[in-house]
Amino acid sequence: MSAPETALRRLLEPRTVAVVGASDRPGSFGHRMATEVLRSPAAPSVHLVNPRRSSVLGRSCLPGLGDLDEPVDLVMLGVPDAALAEQVELAAKLGAGGAVVFGSAVGLGPRLAETARAAGMALCGGGCMGFLNVAGGIRAIGYLERFPLEPGPVALVSHSGSAFSALLRTHRSLAYSLAVSSGQELVTTAADYLRYALELPETRVVALLLETLRDADGLRAALDTAADRDIPVVALTVGHSPTGRALVAAHSGAVAGDDAAWEALVERYGVHRVADLDEMVDTLELFALGARARPGADGIASVHDSGAERALVADVAERVGVRFPPLQPATVARLGELLDPGLRPANPLDIWGTGARTRELFGACLAAVGSDPGVGAVALAVDLIAEYDGDESYVEAALDAARVLDVPVVVLSSLAAAVDQSRATLLRRAGVPVLEGTRSGLVALRHLLARARPGAATPAAEPLDERRAARWRDRLAAGPLDAVESLRLLADYGLPVAQTVPADGTGAAVAAAERVGYPVVLKTDAPGRWHKSDVGGVVLGLRDAAEVEAAYARLAGRLGRRVVVQPDAGPGVELALGLVRDPALGPLLVLAAGGTLVEVLGQRVVALPPLDVAAAAALLARLPAARLLDGVRGGAPADRGAVVAALVALSRLATELGDRLAALDVNPLIAGPSGAVAVDALAVARAAAAIPG
Repeated sequence: MSAPETALRRLLEPRTVAVVGASDRPGSFGHRMATEVLRSPAAPSVHLVNPRRSSVLGRSCLPGLGDLDEPVDLVMLGVPDAALAEQVELAAKLGAGGAVVFGSAVGLGPRLAETARAAGMALCGGGCMGFLNVAGGIRAIGYLERFPLEPGPVALVSHSGSAFSALLRTHRSLAYSLAVSSGQELVTTAADYLRYALELPETRVVALLLETLRDADGLRAALDTAADRDIPVVALTVGHSPTGRALVAAHSGAVAGDDAAWEALVERYGVHRVADLDEMVDTLELFALGARARPGADGIASVHDSGAERALVADVAERVGVRFPPLQPATVARLGELLDPGLRPANPLDIWGTGARTRELFGACLAAVGSDPGVGAVALAVDLIAEYDGDESYVEAALDAARVLDVPVVVLSSLAAAVDQSRATLLRRAGVPVLEGTRSGLVALRHLLARARPGAATPAAEPLDERRAARWRDRLAAGPLDAVESLRLLADYGLPVAQTVPADGTGAAVAAAERVGYPVVLKTDAPGRWHKSDVGGVVLGLRDAAEVEAAYARLAGRLGRRVVVQPDAGPGVELALGLVRDPALGPLLVLAAGGTLVEVLGQRVVALPPLDVAAAAALLARLPAARLLDGVRGGAPADRGAVVAALVALSRLATELGDRLAALDVNPLIAGPSGAVAVDALAVARAAAAIPG
């Protein structure tokens, strides 16, 4: 927690407020700031402060914070950056619970944060728009907002001030319990606001718009609370936590990419991640109106008045991962009784024929497909345009179906610009969401279906093996690990590795080959040659001593005398496992399509440790290349269980040594019918200066 609980509550639920920079000049920042806080329904005691005014808005005005005659909970600072440090120090001396820093505070962040933390103050900003505690009746913002605001189910925390105001002003069915423009989060973070919002009885859905990840532990705890309370979290991330681009020695950092931390975080806590604001508001509307998909269903049904738009919806749904399950025979039979001749009962369903009995036909068809046990939600996919003849058949049909179905009924519009808002408002007031775009609406429905699936339990970490951990911590601190030691590290944590014998001469290489058994693989073990294939440092399929001697001579001449010899692992699917360290979240596990094309293919999935067998199996299932494990062109299937076991072993290693490793590569892990084996590894220790404590 970045700010004490009492300070956070004094910030967000103030009984006394000081407005520094208050003004009665219309259009000025000070005028807007004072106007808004004076409109707070909670009616806190408000002190206006401006050394150049004796009164503002018909109220007496004090020259400075030091002239207040009572303690103050919240200080709103509408002052230039040049005055910020002094005003925050004055607020601290007064014992203020918190302050809103609207200014950008360029170069002042550390000083302001130090002052506030030393005084136990919460701090909203800098560079923020302020906050609206709608449930608590406080308007602490620096611009004029819609008034009054009714409290609602959405708690919003946004790093973007522009998006903050846009989300407050949509025509959608969105009302807020708490809305915070948190800015730079010099002290008080998104995790703090989220923790507070989750305690409000009004909060039933959370919206996060985040540029960076601050207070990772606090955010993880808050997301865990939201999951426990069945409160969906919708997140739009527009800046990515770095995950080790600079770790050029290890493939894992490059393959994981700069978005890995967010991906791992949302996957672990079941966060509904969206790609843009359209997806966000469509998804928020579904959740805010209380829509819940039928448990166990794996898709939606849609009803159309256009064959072309039906095809469009089907095409987009396939791209975004929304299924249209086949309808049960009883449903097909019922539709056959309703449809005009020549129309085929199927999902998605085009029912436009003669145009007669529109309300009855559409309502009955929506009710029929919505009663199918495989359907989780029903979409009336029509363009909700203004009807100049006054026809309300589509609206009435959607309302009719919503009254009789126990699954959500939504209207899915193909063209947001054509939606008639008066008709949309009528539907929303009756609890029927109107999704304003084919793609964004289908993504929202995908999130709705995902929420209905049982969530996986958070894996529990295995008990630490203190002796093993201490042994490897000491070794990592002593200097770099070579290939043999890196594989030995993996083996100590239960990951199967290929027998690996070092050699530094022709005779030693032949002896090693005879020891492990032909055919063998010869690899350079020259210091600094981390990616052996890139420099021609791997020779496969050596069948006898003569071939080993010749291969060794070529490698030694180019790359040095040190080599390792391994038995040929045989055919199999090449995967890459890895560990990369995120500055905020710590170690992340990476699973990718492996081999020499690991970075070219760019197929990877990421996860936070720990992983148990179920979580590891789910991670493997998310990797598209995992389909190769089932056998290709008549090949025998690989042992998926062995890959899962390797992932669990890597998770065990990350749990015990994640704070000591900057990165770890296992590439390739060769998975065949009889198991999986790691044939190459690279462990990169963290610099001693980077390790806390």
